[in-house]
Amino acid sequence: MTTLGWGASWRIARRDLHAGFRGLRLLFVCLFLGVMTLAAIGSLTSAITGEISARGQMILGGDVEIAMTQRVMDARDQQAIARLGRMSETVRLRAMVHKGGGRAAPPLLTELKGVDDAYPLYGTLALQHGRYAPLAADHILISPALAERMAIGVGDVLRYGTADFTVAAIIADEPDRVGEGFTLGPVAIVSMDGLDRTGLIQPGSLYRAKYRLRLPAGADAQALRERLEKRYVEQGWEFKDRERAAPGINRFIENMGQFLSLIGLAALVIAGIGVSNGVASYLAIKRGALATFKVLGATSADIQRIYLLQIGVVAGLAILAGLVAGALSPPLLVWAAGDMLPVAPGFHLYPLPLATSAAYGLLIALIFTLPPLARARTEPVAAILRTLVDGRRRIDRRTLALVGWAIALLVAVVLLTARTPMFAAAMLGAIIATLLLLLAMGQGIKWLARRMPHARRPLLRLALANLHRPGAQTAALTVALGLALTLFVTLAAIQTSIQAEIGRTVPKQAPNLFILDMPAGAEAQFRALMARRVPAAKLNVVPILRGTVTGYSGKRVADLKEKPEGAWILRGERGVTYSATLPEGSEIVEGRWWPRDYVGPPLVSLDADQAKALDIWVGDRITVSILGREIEARVASLRKINWDTMGFNYVMVFSPSTLASAPHSLTATISLPDKRQEQAVTRALLATFPGASVIEVGQVISQVSGLLDQMSGAILAAASVTVLAGVAVLIGAIAAGRQSRSYDSVVLKLLGATRGQILGAQALEYGVLAGLLALVALLLGGAAAWYVVVQLFSFGWAPDWGVVLATLAGGAVLTLGIGLAGSIPLMSVRPTRALRQL
Repeated sequence: MTTLGWGASWRIARRDLHAGFRGLRLLFVCLFLGVMTLAAIGSLTSAITGEISARGQMILGGDVEIAMTQRVMDARDQQAIARLGRMSETVRLRAMVHKGGGRAAPPLLTELKGVDDAYPLYGTLALQHGRYAPLAADHILISPALAERMAIGVGDVLRYGTADFTVAAIIADEPDRVGEGFTLGPVAIVSMDGLDRTGLIQPGSLYRAKYRLRLPAGADAQALRERLEKRYVEQGWEFKDRERAAPGINRFIENMGQFLSLIGLAALVIAGIGVSNGVASYLAIKRGALATFKVLGATSADIQRIYLLQIGVVAGLAILAGLVAGALSPPLLVWAAGDMLPVAPGFHLYPLPLATSAAYGLLIALIFTLPPLARARTEPVAAILRTLVDGRRRIDRRTLALVGWAIALLVAVVLLTARTPMFAAAMLGAIIATLLLLLAMGQGIKWLARRMPHARRPLLRLALANLHRPGAQTAALTVALGLALTLFVTLAAIQTSIQAEIGRTVPKQAPNLFILDMPAGAEAQFRALMARRVPAAKLNVVPILRGTVTGYSGKRVADLKEKPEGAWILRGERGVTYSATLPEGSEIVEGRWWPRDYVGPPLVSLDADQAKALDIWVGDRITVSILGREIEARVASLRKINWDTMGFNYVMVFSPSTLASAPHSLTATISLPDKRQEQAVTRALLATFPGASVIEVGQVISQVSGLLDQMSGAILAAASVTVLAGVAVLIGAIAAGRQSRSYDSVVLKLLGATRGQILGAQALEYGVLAGLLALVALLLGGAAAWYVVVQLFSFGWAPDWGVVLATLAGGAVLTLGIGLAGSIPLMSVRPTRALRQL
């Protein structure tokens, strides 16, 4: 038999498309939604990370940065470093600010930054009025937030430590603000001489010194950083270069982008079900043309080519439109996000996320298009002419093989483009497992509806019959809408549980105040002061130093090609302390604590989770650089730390004789019987210890809660696309069953049923389905959220069931409303017209 070539098939397909592609609109909408979401998420992630990389010099404040805590670089090292390029020195610390001039006002925790005359090496320190020039020793620049909270302006006086400063200007933009990381208060900037005047920098004080280099043109910053790391490996300094100016922010943005992309992929999979329904509906509309082609001698291969070309054109247009919309969306998203983003990226096209999104769209289109197309091309002419198309006809092996290859390619693309393949694989596995479980539940609903006793009420009996009738879309709707609602329930339960933990549980367990930078010998004076002011207060005082792990188990950290998974202890400096007794909130899980009067070789107790990540155990050795001196200690014990106490929980605790003689300061927590005592206690402490800093835990909790709300908003925005995709699937299911339902409507009318009764049957059907989907989503989403909250985050399980149930109710009402809206046009079908087509 002669077959049509691709050219002839294309001509036929093109002419058919000229008549309109009404049946392929659903395919277009579903693919467009999924591809647009993925392209938008990928483009925004690339835009932010690209902007951070492009502005690396400004964000870092130089080409290379050397940072250290509780010390400054000695003169000899400064001279050696300064020979490499132009150098700038800054020192940053947390400090309490008071209004000067005898004006009574509560002190405020701020971030005080001392800068030299070379600052900034890149960019401009912009002021609201005037231009920046090196500061006099008694002048200060303040951020708008500090001006607002202290109700001050230019010319007012502020006091830090023992020095008064006159506000010279208000900062409009700090060029290296993003590179400075998380802050607990508004920023103020003084000169290095001005910082010395405060008297806040004392031996053991918690401050961070940074030395930035501006290299000659053409110099390799990364190569220089690597060379300096090897040369000064024993100093415990931290090094950065302009290529990774803000690694923590980069890591967060990339991980968040990957998580949102996987949510977008789930939405695209849901949309794929809509694609399948759309193709099936389109082929049902074209059954007359299908029969004509077959009667005229067209082969199954000819049929497949013609309609594959038509579907491919529409799918290609949908993917292209989705890519364009996704590529154009970052500026709109940046505008909507406002100050939430670390940088405001400009508009650029990013080929990799667009190519990845196009690949996802193409593969999903193939996976969900080939099965209905295979059924249509193998359908006998007689069945087509009698409109008895059997959706259960088996798919040929060749089509199954193609679908299998497309699925394998989809998984490969996900894993190859993932920042962390293991996380992506786990998420993908969870999505696939959920889809299979929902599919099984959908089949179970059909099985249960088929075997339920016949209801006495005709409308209810008809509604239940519609759930398991031939061609019913119950399983597809269970998968699509079930996954969307499950995702929303999961996110709602996680968000409200974490908010409850932060808003209710944490404040009950956390102390009221954290005190930083008390002198090392001031513990007795501090306890006596608190005994006079608030005898019932609970106090915890510990020494604090900063240290960098430089080696463990005979390995040098600088020589590691890749740091162990989960070993965040190796990322820069960590807080360390010493103690004669086991700290509160810790439990020994291996080894023993040293005696109270122990004097001997250095011992250390490690967090058990970090020890496992490093694969070190009791008896092994670890080397830590503290204040430029390397200390090798034997691991005496491993501890399980209860981080929920919000107290001082240190990963590394040394034996007292190891660090007691090192310059350090004291930190303390204060738990008050009455929160209203916080201001009075703060004033008394600062009057006694003017160099100390006081952190109100309530303000920190508010900041963290705000950040979580912002992240939750971004995740919910991405997840909302899954609901839109589920709605598209529901619309497709209504379209796919329109023909058979129109016959049902006609028959019921002939038997005397009213429009209200027919709509009532439809309402019962979609109401039963909506209720079952809500129950499925509640079970699956609740289980998933419980696992994340309790097992991964170790938080208490306290979701706001009102929010969760409102989410479910919204989904159920949406399902019912769209189902009924799709049924209304069937009421106007004339019996003579419908019967004529039988």
